[in-house]
Amino acid sequence: MTVLRNPVIRGFAPDPSLVRVGDWYYVATSSFEWFPTIPIHRSRDLAHWQYAGHVRGAVPGDSLAGVPDSGGVWAPSLSWDGERFWMVYSVVRSVGTPYFDLDTYVCTATDVSGTWSAPRRVASHGFDPALFHHEGRLWLLNMQSDHRPGGRRFAGIVLTELDRRTLAPSGATHLLLQHERLIEGPKLVHRDGWYHLVLAEGGTGVEHGVLVARSRAITGPYELDRQPLLTTRDDPSVPLQKAGHAELVQTPDGDWVMSHLAARPLRTAQGPRCPLGRETAVQALTWDEDGWPRLRDGGWHPAVEVDVPTRRQELAAAADTGEPLGWPWSTLREPADPSWADTVARPGWIRLRGRHGPESWWAHSLLAQRITEHRAEAEVTVEARPRTFTQAAGLVLWYNTEAYHALDLTWAEPEGAGQHGQQWEGGGRTVLSLVEREEGATRTAAVVEVDADSPLTLGVTVDGVEARFWYVREGVRTPVGPPLDFGKLSDDHGSRLRFTGAMAGVHAVDLVDGAFTADFTGFRLTCW
Repeated sequence: MTVLRNPVIRGFAPDPSLVRVGDWYYVATSSFEWFPTIPIHRSRDLAHWQYAGHVRGAVPGDSLAGVPDSGGVWAPSLSWDGERFWMVYSVVRSVGTPYFDLDTYVCTATDVSGTWSAPRRVASHGFDPALFHHEGRLWLLNMQSDHRPGGRRFAGIVLTELDRRTLAPSGATHLLLQHERLIEGPKLVHRDGWYHLVLAEGGTGVEHGVLVARSRAITGPYELDRQPLLTTRDDPSVPLQKAGHAELVQTPDGDWVMSHLAARPLRTAQGPRCPLGRETAVQALTWDEDGWPRLRDGGWHPAVEVDVPTRRQELAAAADTGEPLGWPWSTLREPADPSWADTVARPGWIRLRGRHGPESWWAHSLLAQRITEHRAEAEVTVEARPRTFTQAAGLVLWYNTEAYHALDLTWAEPEGAGQHGQQWEGGGRTVLSLVEREEGATRTAAVVEVDADSPLTLGVTVDGVEARFWYVREGVRTPVGPPLDFGKLSDDHGSRLRFTGAMAGVHAVDLVDGAFTADFTGFRLTCW
């Protein structure tokens, strides 16, 4: 047996889809508006995981420009047909409207770390698709949405058989189940003559859970289990909250395990806050005497420490991809490109060319890495010469365009002068500007004049909900402004739907001609 500690993939890693192929387990997770699209991790023992690649080319044209925050690639489902890996997922282009405006795609590969086929569009009833391979046939599961006035946005689970070669529907679409509580994320498991329909229930927040239904026939009718398989909606004290969106997998020895998402909240005066986003966890399962899946240790709450029926196996170091801006770096709405993120011009440095502002859905020059624990520290050395208030570069704590903290090297008018919008020639100051963005409002928390004639080291220390920015002056860390609320960079803050997680990174802005550049070196993110 191996003892794992949940979450097994920490930080922003939601909607895990688990599959076993031989002695390897693979998990694919949602990427939303971020690149690389659909990160994949692998493990031999369910406890130790490493990045194994991503689905390159998952988005046609490699662009999510204009996609709103928390849009993009939702809930990929990974499967294996005995010869190939299959990935099905939706690209969602509207969030918070009656229309999801999505396209569902399928691609395949013989190796998750290798080349994936070009995505092919399939029937796009709604998000959270899954493929079920059974007795040589291929089935597409999905939720459906009714956008009409008075309609239900979550209007049930549907099933369509696909032609394995063309991926076109080869028969009618069947309505499997409707339920008074929101259901999505369908997966099918065939065991002992039963088709078990595994569902995400209650939405992806604190009401989240896993519900199972079953039928003797794949097209139903399906009967619901009398209790949830997994949820924390009844107990806010459980360490792993929001538990749901599960996938069931059998081990080589015939045991069963389940992947699911969960979140680790910080307890604040404003309520629970989950800045790390939704993460990937694994539980051990059994089957009761009536043939329903149950948590092996009883109840329906996720455990932090789990004995799983595997032998502990340390992973070899992940192969070097040769990509200087590869994982764990991520970028917004497009892959990193030398036209704006150059690692060649100055060896040992990353040169960012400023583009749109930080609230752009189109072309923000930002590189970021996932924050994986509630205590973290990031620092970087930057060299830049901003000449106008329209140019800036620095260190950011990022959630989305409506929630971020940034410590930027930029330009300001001479001390005491008002903001008149001039492009000053020979005047003004180089400053560090600490900015806080919160859903519709941006405020400057501090402005500190600095000497930009030499590289400057910027940093931030996160401890729970407190984020303290600093820079190094004469070898000493010097605070900039008051502590900021890291809890605002979470799924739970604000009035709009949010599905990602907090990141730390670097960015550059040039709102006039896109010619301003900033050089960065020594980026370090430590989480503990």
